[in-house]
Amino acid sequence: MSARPAGAPRFDLPETDAFTRPYWDAAARGHLLIRRCADCGLAHHYPREFCPRCWSESVGWERASGRATLYTWSVVHRNDLPPFGARVPYIAAVVELAEGPRMMTELVGCAGQELRVGMELRVDFRALDEDAPEEGAPADDAPGRGASAVPVFRPAP
Repeated sequence: MSARPAGAPRFDLPETDAFTRPYWDAAARGHLLIRRCADCGLAHHYPREFCPRCWSESVGWERASGRATLYTWSVVHRNDLPPFGARVPYIAAVVELAEGPRMMTELVGCAGQELRVGMELRVDFRALDEDAPEEGAPADDAPGRGASAVPVFRPAP
């Protein structure tokens, strides 16, 4: 796969805004955050400003343990969107966090034939070196800016 042309769009950069900034800041420090409802107790992921079970707005950030089990996966052999084409094959997965919610992610550090439903996983983080702001630089609210790492999972030791 050839290098990405200058100015070509990237499809792996998360969109950040004032609401999701705590999530991406925590990821940059190597911590996974989830949201938990103070009314019904449900933990959920992806981050939302309300509870998907009871619709309460009494939800807050919580640091997740980083433990998960594999729920399902697919080995991706072809992806034409930059920069994914240079990463194939890769493993797209849904994991069930120890706190309850499921999240989409990528599995790293293992081969497809090693995977099994229920296998124990631990969170890790992929640095977004290219197009990420420099350490200490003020992050703006433009899409894709301000995030410097994304959560991925690997087999538990």
